[in-house]
Amino acid sequence: MPVLDRDPSKDLGDLEGLPKLPLPALKDTLDMYLRCMKHLLTEEQFNKTQNLVKEFGAPGGVGELLQSKLMERRENKANWVYDYWLNDMYLNNRLALPVNSSPAMVFPQQTFRAPIDSLRFAAHLISGVLEYKTLLDAHALPVDYARGQLAGTPLCMEQYYRLFTSYRLPGLDRDTLVAQESTVMPEPDHIIVACRNQFFVLDVVINFRRLNERDLLTQLDKIVKMADSEEEELPPIGLLTSDGRTEWAESRSVLMRESTNRDSLDMIERCLCLVCLDDASGPQLSDSSRAMLMLHGGGVAKNGGNRWYDKPMQFVVGADGCCGVVCEHSAFEGIVLVQCTEYLLKYMIGSPSKLVRAASVSELPAPRRLRWKCTPEIHKLLASSADKLQRLVRNLDINVHKFCAYGKEFIKKQKMSPDAYIQVALQLAYYRCHGRPVSTYESASIRRFQQGRVDNIRSATPEALAFVKAMTDGKLSTSDKEKMELLQSAITAQTKYTILAITGMAIDNHLLGLREIAHELKLEKPELFKDEGYLISNQFILSTSQVPTTVEMFCCYGPVVPNGYGTCYNPQTNHIIFSVSSFHESPQTCSAEFVDCLVQTLLYMRDLCKRCNSASNPNEQRKGQALDSQTQTETNWQNKTPQKHSELSKNQQTVPQVLVNTLDQTKVEAQTQTSSQGEAHTLQNGSKS
Repeated sequence: MPVLDRDPSKDLGDLEGLPKLPLPALKDTLDMYLRCMKHLLTEEQFNKTQNLVKEFGAPGGVGELLQSKLMERRENKANWVYDYWLNDMYLNNRLALPVNSSPAMVFPQQTFRAPIDSLRFAAHLISGVLEYKTLLDAHALPVDYARGQLAGTPLCMEQYYRLFTSYRLPGLDRDTLVAQESTVMPEPDHIIVACRNQFFVLDVVINFRRLNERDLLTQLDKIVKMADSEEEELPPIGLLTSDGRTEWAESRSVLMRESTNRDSLDMIERCLCLVCLDDASGPQLSDSSRAMLMLHGGGVAKNGGNRWYDKPMQFVVGADGCCGVVCEHSAFEGIVLVQCTEYLLKYMIGSPSKLVRAASVSELPAPRRLRWKCTPEIHKLLASSADKLQRLVRNLDINVHKFCAYGKEFIKKQKMSPDAYIQVALQLAYYRCHGRPVSTYESASIRRFQQGRVDNIRSATPEALAFVKAMTDGKLSTSDKEKMELLQSAITAQTKYTILAITGMAIDNHLLGLREIAHELKLEKPELFKDEGYLISNQFILSTSQVPTTVEMFCCYGPVVPNGYGTCYNPQTNHIIFSVSSFHESPQTCSAEFVDCLVQTLLYMRDLCKRCNSASNPNEQRKGQALDSQTQTETNWQNKTPQKHSELSKNQQTVPQVLVNTLDQTKVEAQTQTSSQGEAHTLQNGSKS
């Protein structure tokens, strides 16, 4: 299969008319870098960083040389940063995909009264997948358009065409994103069904006819019966895909020695997607436990081996109604996952299942069980993978919370961007928990450009820190009016940086490009990129993403550093769903404590807004007086010692892991497009929420 390094515009035609990603001026990026980092470093660290930046950007220096080479690259490539970004974000990373990289979308809890009900759901879902694939094949999917700032700009659709035609191939040093090309070989006409850790080929086109739901149900029923046959049960080979990428690459090379295994791998790697029929996972499931089951399958004892993590789309249908989709993230952003899954759920709601019962007798050929020849060496590798997955399962601490006090409607009434407001709340909540600001990642889509993926909104702004300090310093002399002004300043700063990011002028992709072009030119790594400040800047202890949906579901993912939080949020009209993850092994983090701080923060920010609004509106004064009774409670909260304060400096300067989770931001585009002058108008016209 060919490597996905060609210009997709040659086959898709989706890039026509889209501008190329701009290249920011070197001075602008270096100045912004210093501004972003000054308040996150000690004075000594910052002085060193400042000197290195000055040296790097000096006239005739290495920075100017690298910038000129990047300008040449921009002329010759559809997107100058795409390959660098893809390798740095995903393919170079050696961590296991579950939890560390692959996000999951958790569907509403289903009620299956009998085993056949879950198979009906799966058959209906597969039917929706085939409908969606038909739209993709015909290039009939409507083009997405930007909303908010620069509304109406068409967006790059390239990522959609990788949903069912790509595969992440493990490598010893770097993975490869491969893609099927119909000009080279026929499009795959099968999906892989995982059941009881066994894998089955389900042909969805037989004799040039697409299977209907009745046929799909018949075949799924056969698969379940085949999986129940203990004498034919094979080892849970899928566990190998949950291992570190180098370990899985080594295991795959061992598997490839046998022709039987090569054939089975080929069928999996060329399939449209996986459908994982999971066993029930025990007692009644909470949102948090369902999120964990989606991210890692519950480990070896549950459904951890009933997966193949290299495939972009794995639809999970649990016998207990725990359903969702796990995605391999290198091929596309969260927006594509949201759009696809929303289409499927709406298809299933709007197109009632055409099933009455499964046909008792069918002329369809039976699905094929994939065979594996397992040597003692492979059994040993499986045991090792199983142990590591269990450690990952035990380590993940996830807390899914539905905040019901208010949602984006209240925030919009304050003439504030919901996304910027929530980002400032996250800064305050983290500071309450840990007593310090930290480098923060929020993904921003750059799909308005050819092959656009994402850049980073650096939410830990100096303005956010000023607001946070005013809210936590315990000084009763700081008036509500002053706090409100600081909040509005923080939201304005967040919004301005967001606009920089979505228009291709943020700093992270640019700095990455400068670093990588130096490596390509075989230059010694510039001192700027060896600097402790640079390492801290890329240690994203808060990895955040807004993933709003129009149907009931939520997204979740793991932290990107050992002492960090993964924080995904879904703002709805009158509530906000938060999915907060961390690792139990870190003494610094606790998802439940962070959620508690976040809830208190959101309540306090609401009350601040209400008090300030009532102060400026005499008709609201009586309502404002009703909040007076809360003031003492808020003061107590304000003066509360941060829960992790004693360890606030521990590991602050550890070298970051390379991986940064990046889920796309919005239903149509990842952006908080609200300007400080026209927020109300912009929000009305479809800002980030």
